[in-house]
Amino acid sequence: MRCVIARFPFDLTKSGVLESMKGIKPEPVTGEFVIIGRRHYPVKQVGQVITRQDRRDFSTGEVLRAMAQLGFTCRSLPAAVPAPVESPLQRASALLGTPLV
Repeated sequence: MRCVIARFPFDLTKSGVLESMKGIKPEPVTGEFVIIGRRHYPVKQVGQVITRQDRRDFSTGEVLRAMAQLGFTCRSLPAAVPAPVESPLQRASALLGTPLV
């Protein structure tokens, strides 16, 4: 399938991507990722391997679109839920506990 990444056309196939990523150790995932085989690869790492370009030359959107069209599962990490903010009064009250009657 013909995909344009960083203004350059690439003829990518699912088997070609699988072969390119074989033996590549996945980096820690911090954002969007692509599931290739049983491994989770960061999008920028996949783009760098399959295009042989610097990671600054392409966007994650371009690679995500190409990988999704090839049939790979693309996901993003769930957003971290912020811890509830409690006032100093609430914190002191929680530390003292409830009154005994």
